Amino acid sequence: MRARLEQELSGLFITAAMVEARDPYTVGHAWRVSRYARLLAEGSVQSEETIALVSIAGFLHDLGKIGISDSVLLRPEHLIESEYEVVKEHSTVGVRMLDGHPLAAFLGEAIRHHHERPDGRGYPDGLKGLQIPLPARIIGVADAFDAMTSTRPWRRPLALEAALQVIEAGLGSEFDAEFGARFVSLARAGAISHILGHSDLGVPVQECPACGPVVNVFRTHRDGDKVYCRLCANEFVVSHPQGKLAITATGSKGRPSVAVPEPDAELISRLVLDCVAHLPLQ
Repeated sequence: MRARLEQELSGLFITAAMVEARDPYTVGHAWRVSRYARLLAEGSVQSEETIALVSIAGFLHDLGKIGISDSVLLRPEHLIESEYEVVKEHSTVGVRMLDGHPLAAFLGEAIRHHHERPDGRGYPDGLKGLQIPLPARIIGVADAFDAMTSTRPWRRPLALEAALQVIEAGLGSEFDAEFGARFVSLARAGAISHILGHSDLGVPVQECPACGPVVNVFRTHRDGDKVYCRLCANEFVVSHPQGKLAITATGSKGRPSVAVPEPDAELISRLVLDCVAHLPLQ
């Protein structure tokens, strides 16, 4: 049973990672949302099983974006209304992708409702307040914060305090009052510094200085390894001066194949094993 669950979760995580990797500006988003959500759950949920499920749902929350075309998903500017309506479908598409999965009931609620709002102005069902399932209320805060503090083609990220002030201003309307306030408190206490601006533990996000998107660097990369920008194909070499990750341009270009998304297999394996360890096996 354990091996089967690990295999099924690995498949979902790889799919989510590949969907995310289609947009080089969002590298690390699923991992960060999962970690933020786990932090929030640890402060309010007693069950290790529920905490693990919230963490899983955080990683998979955008799974349904597999159904969004590149022309919409990768649009380098604000979406027009018709395109936004297409994007909103990702929450229901993600639920359908879980059909038959043993964790579908819990994960499906989180994925379907992570864009609901306490004031009822969210989607897809316009739920209000505590009608919104607990994991979705948690992930909604985590997802919005990471979106605000990440680079997009049309804007730079908000500074930490500016993003926290947006959450504070939206408590009880855009964001769940309990989890939004808790997130702000955790952030101001420094509890998210190892997540903010990272794509894995100890792996700060590296942006291409030439064109802006994230250059994918894994924990398994060693000094001297080559990595590439998936947009401009610029080549970089990995190093760790004074123990800190850095990438340096070599002046060379990679082959066209560097544009192909690549999931971080070691990260996914680590997350799956950690989560499954806290789930009951029947």
